[in-house]
Amino acid sequence: MTFLSRIPLRWVDLDAQGHVNNAVIADYLQEARVEWLQSGPNSYLLGDCTMVVAHQIEYLGPIGFSTEPVLVELSVGAVGASRFVVAYAMTQDGRLVARGRTTMCLFDYRANRIRRMTDAERAWFAEQSVPLEPLRAIGSWQVGPLAHEHEFKVRWSDLDSYGHVNNVRVFDYIAEARVRMNPDPDGPHRMEVAAAEGMIWMVARQDVDYLGQILLRPEPYLVRTAIGKVGRTSMTTVAEVVDPLDGRVLVRTRTVVVSGDLTGRPVPLPQIMHDATQVWPAISI
Repeated sequence: MTFLSRIPLRWVDLDAQGHVNNAVIADYLQEARVEWLQSGPNSYLLGDCTMVVAHQIEYLGPIGFSTEPVLVELSVGAVGASRFVVAYAMTQDGRLVARGRTTMCLFDYRANRIRRMTDAERAWFAEQSVPLEPLRAIGSWQVGPLAHEHEFKVRWSDLDSYGHVNNVRVFDYIAEARVRMNPDPDGPHRMEVAAAEGMIWMVARQDVDYLGQILLRPEPYLVRTAIGKVGRTSMTTVAEVVDPLDGRVLVRTRTVVVSGDLTGRPVPLPQIMHDATQVWPAISI
């Protein structure tokens, strides 16, 4: 059983490279997921009972601006005692542009703990459950002692109705840290060099694991980023969001980025990105 959602695009969804930003695509998936939950008897769970545990998103093609909506076909995968998996296939003009998985759980925010589904809640999810083909593995690394560090402050507008940072905003924090990476502190910014050389950066895959809540506060948080793998045209970055006040890791991510020309065709990575593996090496696990 599948659910079809039509998500309208906004002009402001486009980034500096002229296509819908990867973080906005995660937002589209969230909109489809919310619409699906609102369509059934478990809609009340959106009030104070759902939490995103993890995302896996494959970006298969650019999304350009259009007055026509993108289509998101949503289905349900495995359903457990407190968790369930949502799968997506996103198309624009009949072209598959993204697919993904979201693992969610029911969470009691007042008691600050995961809660079990009732029989009725689980039955609604289970009757829609279908086998899902797993997304390809992209490797496992962790951020080590040598990492690029970027501080960020939470904005008021980053919060959702639960009072903590919305899961989609984490994509922004990770991207902001990634574009600031430059192993040559005396050289020009890497993104400036890419633009001058007629290059663009394309996110091909992004996996996010949420381990704790990010809250609004005066003190900044920290993104630590390392390089897990560098190929001919792509690299895998590994990042974590850390609370400097107590050292807790709140989010872990893995991102595959491809270098391309202005037409989107993959081109070899510049040497400076190969050098970055020596400056900020991730640890294979």
